[in-house]
Amino acid sequence: MTEYFNLLWHDYTLRTITLGTAVLGAICGMLGSFAVLRKESLLGDAISHAALPGIALAFIITGAKDSATLLLGALVSGLIGTYWIRGITSKTHLKSDTALGLILSTFFGFGMLLLTFIQKQPNANQAGLDKYLFGQAATLVESDVKLMVIVTAVSLVVLLLFWKEFKILLFDPDYTKTIGFNTKFIDVLVTFFIVLAIVLGLQTVGVVLMSAILLAPAAAARQWTNSLSTMVLLAGLVGALSGIFGTAISASQDNLSTGPVIVLVASVFVLFSLIFAPGRGLLFREIRFRNNRKDLELMKTLQFMYDIARDHENISHPHAIRILNNFQGYTKGSLKKLENEDLITLDGPDWALTQKGFDTAAEMYNQHMNNE
Repeated sequence: MTEYFNLLWHDYTLRTITLGTAVLGAICGMLGSFAVLRKESLLGDAISHAALPGIALAFIITGAKDSATLLLGALVSGLIGTYWIRGITSKTHLKSDTALGLILSTFFGFGMLLLTFIQKQPNANQAGLDKYLFGQAATLVESDVKLMVIVTAVSLVVLLLFWKEFKILLFDPDYTKTIGFNTKFIDVLVTFFIVLAIVLGLQTVGVVLMSAILLAPAAAARQWTNSLSTMVLLAGLVGALSGIFGTAISASQDNLSTGPVIVLVASVFVLFSLIFAPGRGLLFREIRFRNNRKDLELMKTLQFMYDIARDHENISHPHAIRILNNFQGYTKGSLKKLENEDLITLDGPDWALTQKGFDTAAEMYNQHMNNE
């Protein structure tokens, strides 16, 4: 890995591929945030598969394996697939998952049919078209990276110009209509750039894995924040790092495809976020659950003490600790914690409620009675 980063500054090809995967990861992470929050996670998978026949048809029509031409065909095919998905869900009683499955399978099957047809033609240029299935980052050249950078820059400009509209539409579509925004135009604009990001990644990651690089950075970022702007920036950073480290790992080992490794690195970011994110992470959730359970047991112990103490005129009357033996919530640790919080006093084998402890327990008792 150290050798890789040393070579990065001197090897033109390696630098080009790394820059390309980093830019791709960043743009996919940012735009993928909108797909995740709009609950259209499977849309990326459907679009990437729907782009395949466009690549094949572009090659059949032009007879050339020019990247820009093939990606243009993929963009048109992906947009048509997206339009059909929206049309099926809006014009029929079919749900979105059904529409996604229909378009994905139909377009991908048609694309595979066209690729099979192309492979049987006596054309030397046909070699390498299958790289769009699983991706081949090694084929990236400077012009491809420039195209990615331009698209990323345009996407950022549009994102900043329409940030307010995107944000309102994302969280409250009905309110967006009420205040007079053209929701259809905004929705088409967001979808167009998502499709564009997917098409750009086909050459690097491939049809099969493209949805993962679109969604994984956004899913990881969502675990860490409730702010849309922070999520978009964080998803872009996770996507870029996934591209850089995925390329580094792939370049440092023999026979490792770059696209799958990038997806695996992004998946590691997701797994780390699912476990360690402070707000939603499984680890911190378990810690909060255990702390809440301990607090509940503590309050149950205090309530039990209150039931005993209120039968005496003097609330500070000492009681033997052994009285608590039949109460399941009692532990030596809980008694010590109650004492530290000045809710009880301990004197050898006896305990007694303080005025603060009595008032706290009485308040809990009254709230319980009112709820009933």
